[in-house]
Amino acid sequence: MALELLRRWRAHGERAARIEVVSARGSTPREAGTFMLVTAQEQAGTIGGGRLEWDCLAEARAFLKAGGASVERDIPLGPAINQCCGGAVTVRIEAADLAVEEAAALRTREDLPQLLLFGAGHVGRALVRALSLLPLRLIWVDAREDAFGEAALVAEARVTADWESVLEAASPGAGVLVLTQSHTLDALIVAAALSRGDFRYVGMIGSRTKRQRFESGFRRIGITQERIDTLVCPIGDWGVRDKRPEVIAAFVAAEIAARFLARV
Repeated sequence: MALELLRRWRAHGERAARIEVVSARGSTPREAGTFMLVTAQEQAGTIGGGRLEWDCLAEARAFLKAGGASVERDIPLGPAINQCCGGAVTVRIEAADLAVEEAAALRTREDLPQLLLFGAGHVGRALVRALSLLPLRLIWVDAREDAFGEAALVAEARVTADWESVLEAASPGAGVLVLTQSHTLDALIVAAALSRGDFRYVGMIGSRTKRQRFESGFRRIGITQERIDTLVCPIGDWGVRDKRPEVIAAFVAAEIAARFLARV
């Protein structure tokens, strides 16, 4: 849920309805517990799209105009609404308390998987924009205050050269993505991340030649080959040679989603 959007709604005194899938049976677009918030003009989140969501949005906006008690609807996802999922959902529509929703969204953001991104160059900025769409707590680190640009609005920007402290404070199971302006700094950060050994994902921008040179250095300082083998480099390696930052960012974001975020 977009925390900044909820804060704006509260500041402007907006009224909102909450649409929640309270049960899901069979094949459905989203699972029970999924919800979205709706105002007269905007929405946040999704219960799965299609005619199901379209009809629920219309009913939620009618609910906002008329007021009254919450309502529940049992909705088969079949020919009646021109969907062929085959399952069924029960959906509840009720008034939303935006203060409660904002507090819940803040807790959810704190609990999201951490991804530490080191480097605010042209690829770093494109990556932050792409990764901001994923369910991540994105911590972005660079010593250059003027390097972040507008992308800093969608991440936790840390203007610091003390990357060691940021890495040490990261939660076990976090991810690390390294693409600084310095190959020496890249090597130091990756070596520290691999040495720690409890990160779920460690990725570094670079060629296979860069990787080979770094691997030799890592072995010399005692990092085991087993840990070195966990390093993802090149990142976003889908066999496409397009080097535009936005294209690189798209492939790396897909890799993060598949390797770091996917539920199994």
